[in-house]
Amino acid sequence: MKYIKALSTITFVLLTAFILQSCDSGPAGPGIWKNEQISSSDQSRFHDLNDKLFAALKTNDENQLENIMSEDFIAVTNKKRQVELVSNRFKEDKYKLLDEYYVSSRFIHGDTIKGVLKGGGNYSIYCPGGVKEMYIACFVPQNIPNQYMITAVYCKFEYGWKLNMLETSAYAKNGKNAFELYNAAKASYAKGYLVNALNYGASAINCTRPSSIWKYDNEAEISYFYNQVLNDVSAKYRVPLAIKGAPIHLEIIRIFNQEDATGTFPMIYYLTNVKVSDTTAIKKENEGIRKVIDQTIAGFDKENKYVLYSAFNEWPTGVKTVQHFDMRQKIN
Repeated sequence: MKYIKALSTITFVLLTAFILQSCDSGPAGPGIWKNEQISSSDQSRFHDLNDKLFAALKTNDENQLENIMSEDFIAVTNKKRQVELVSNRFKEDKYKLLDEYYVSSRFIHGDTIKGVLKGGGNYSIYCPGGVKEMYIACFVPQNIPNQYMITAVYCKFEYGWKLNMLETSAYAKNGKNAFELYNAAKASYAKGYLVNALNYGASAINCTRPSSIWKYDNEAEISYFYNQVLNDVSAKYRVPLAIKGAPIHLEIIRIFNQEDATGTFPMIYYLTNVKVSDTTAIKKENEGIRKVIDQTIAGFDKENKYVLYSAFNEWPTGVKTVQHFDMRQKIN
């Protein structure tokens, strides 16, 4: 009886130890868990860290952030600037969680996450080495058209889970990510809208690295296509470029993308003999340009919510301030 009782006691102790070990937050083994694959208990802990991060970003409170930072991150020389940039982006809009990953590294030098965005687009996230467990959260704005991703990487150290990386970079223009912008560029190119294709391509290039650890699988393909379109545009549209169909001789001196709070839109700089100080006359002249601009730049007044114009009386050189008058045309 004593032997049986002792055996029961040992069994109880081992069972209790097993239960306690099972309740530990660590993973059962190496692997990568995304979004709903992450256990509710782990998600709760990670989301608590995100809440503390966002609370500090709202006020750009560096001291509060240091409470959740790793020792390595605290020692980063440009940490203050990084935090300031992310804080400024965070204040632009309400951010939502795009994707989150819990990683128990399979390799000592790091790991690679393969992902696909809901709207399409394969990408890879490269997990830094040196730690066994990490949590990666990618946040994007909910409402604004030009979106910057905020990426937070937390690592598990012997002193607990700490923020080990925080950064922000362009994710989308006019609500489209790099993959979607690339598709838009190819569609414009197929229609012969070379300038639109170039502008979409430039935006796609700008959004291919929303984080230093994020890379689209077709990044090289996007870059090759952009350079191809750039060569075509450079060959066809040499400035100064006369505006066909205009009642008087007018010349385009620059075509590029212009970004503001409402989005990213094509901009034309052009030379005029009408004094830019005479805004009434400039607006009237511009109305005539809008009617014929498609004869010079196919598709310029299509596929965009707005197109922008800026009238000059002399070439802007960057050496001195040159007076000009800016106009915005709503397309659709």
